[in-house]
Amino acid sequence: MLRIAALFFVTALAEIVGCYLPWLVLKQDKPVWLLLPAAASLVLFAWLLTLHPTAAGRTYAAYGGAYICVALLWLRFVDGIALTRFDVIGAALALAGMAVIALQPK
Repeated sequence: MLRIAALFFVTALAEIVGCYLPWLVLKQDKPVWLLLPAAASLVLFAWLLTLHPTAAGRTYAAYGGAYICVALLWLRFVDGIALTRFDVIGAALALAGMAVIALQPK
C-alpha cells in the first residue's frame, strides 16, 4: 500500500513538472529549451500511470487526491505561498476520497 501511495505522488510530481515548465516559458519568458524536460516529464507521467495495479478509470479517480496534495505542496515550497486551513482541509478530504476509491474491497 505504501508503494502505491508513493507511486501516486511521484506520478503527480511528474505531471506538475511537465505542466509547470511550459507555464514558465509562456508566462515568465523563461528559455524555450525548458520544453524538452517538460515533454520528458509528461512522458514519465504517462508511463508511471501504466504501473498502477488497477483499472485506468479507477486509477485516475484515486490519483486526483494525490495530485491535489502534491499541487498544494508545490504551492507552498515552489511558489512560496503559505497554505490556508482550507487548503489543508481540502487536501484531507481529497485524500479520504482517494482512500475510499483505492482501498475498496476486491
